[in-house]
Amino acid sequence: MKTNQAYLGVLVAVAVIAIWFTSLFFLLRWNFAWSNPLVYLMIFVQMHLYTGLFITAHDAMHGTISPNKTINNFIGYLSVFLYAGFFYNQLYSKHHKHHSHVHTEEDPDFAPHGFWKWYLRFMLNYVTVIQLVIMALAFNILQIWIDQKNLLLFWVLPSLLSTFQLFYFGTYLPHKGEHDNEYHSSTLQKNHLIAFFTCYFFGYHLEHHQKPGTPWWQLYKTKG
Repeated sequence: MKTNQAYLGVLVAVAVIAIWFTSLFFLLRWNFAWSNPLVYLMIFVQMHLYTGLFITAHDAMHGTISPNKTINNFIGYLSVFLYAGFFYNQLYSKHHKHHSHVHTEEDPDFAPHGFWKWYLRFMLNYVTVIQLVIMALAFNILQIWIDQKNLLLFWVLPSLLSTFQLFYFGTYLPHKGEHDNEYHSSTLQKNHLIAFFTCYFFGYHLEHHQKPGTPWWQLYKTKG
């Protein structure tokens, strides 16, 4: 990893976390009216920012945030814990198993089923009891200072919606069906704007498998 890219990787990761936190901070304090259409728009904005948190952790799993392993892994741990109380080391091993055994029985991200059965298997593979306990405790503690409706709309709902965004565009769509390449992956038709807003360029999924050392913000460059 070049020095410039190393610094830029940390800067991009910190920016994603900071934007997510700033947005959430103000949304949780927002005395909103249900009739305000901005409320529903901000749910989806926050969903996209949650997806950015997970993608940041994913970059850390591939060592693309920083050549300094301590910094790289710290950002990975922080991002995925903020996302939904996940533990980075558990996700790390499963994600690399996906890359090593893609589209096989040993692939934790693959299931030869339709969308909903596959999504359920995907979630059961990653969600743990301790994670649910952490999130339940956090919710109840935050309720002391924050209105419950704000927590549900801007903290809980966007993170849940984000799992669909990540699963559909980052797992289901690129890996469903049969493929004529060793990575068993398809790729989104070239359109960088759509690719960013759907899943931070991870619709370019074949390219990710071909060059897993490319961070999300440079993945578009691999698209021919």
